[in-house]
Amino acid sequence: MSNIIPGIHTNVLSQHPSDVATSLQLLLLITILSLAPAILILMTSFTRIVIVLSFVRTSLSTQQTPPNQVLIGLALFLTLFIMAPVFSQVNHDALKPYLNGHISQKEAITRAEDPFKEFMAKQTRQKDLNLFLKYGHYKQPKTINDIPMTAMVPAFTISEMKTAFEMGFMIFIPFLVIDMVVASVLMAMGMMMLPPVVISLPFKILLFIMVDGWYLVVQSLLAGYS
Repeated sequence: MSNIIPGIHTNVLSQHPSDVATSLQLLLLITILSLAPAILILMTSFTRIVIVLSFVRTSLSTQQTPPNQVLIGLALFLTLFIMAPVFSQVNHDALKPYLNGHISQKEAITRAEDPFKEFMAKQTRQKDLNLFLKYGHYKQPKTINDIPMTAMVPAFTISEMKTAFEMGFMIFIPFLVIDMVVASVLMAMGMMMLPPVVISLPFKILLFIMVDGWYLVVQSLLAGYS
């Protein structure tokens, strides 16, 4: 039976070395695509952005507004915007030379890791990195490029989550004040059966609109990676 797609063979036991190499490259590509969501979430700015945006929605008490699709979509495009220089460098230093046959697959992976390591190192706390270097029994790296990805990625992730929660706390404070003021006023008026959230919600939305909240939140996120 002839191949439907030229150059792709599913039989890795072929007697021709070129056929085996093509099959293994296809399997590697499928593996990378299956890991793409994890790579996007844990090695880019996506984690911090989506957590902060979720904090904004929770602090406003607007339930499912904006919906999850909008928040994730915005987080995705902000991630692409922030990570554009890194992706461009990976494309220039690793992907293009590999596709042109100038470097090996191993060297391409090594070149692709370096821009990500430089990006993650800027946002990773030394305390978090030392934690994984210690329990992974790794030698103290001399340069950023010497840090193993198995230690860098989790250290970067917990550093990003800490930063995101710090930003979320700062976002919560003004809305918490509004909730407390409204609750105190309702209690003083004897309207204890009326949920404070019903009254405070319009005021929180009004405050968020007046200060141009989405602009300030996105500006803070972008400034954190500048």
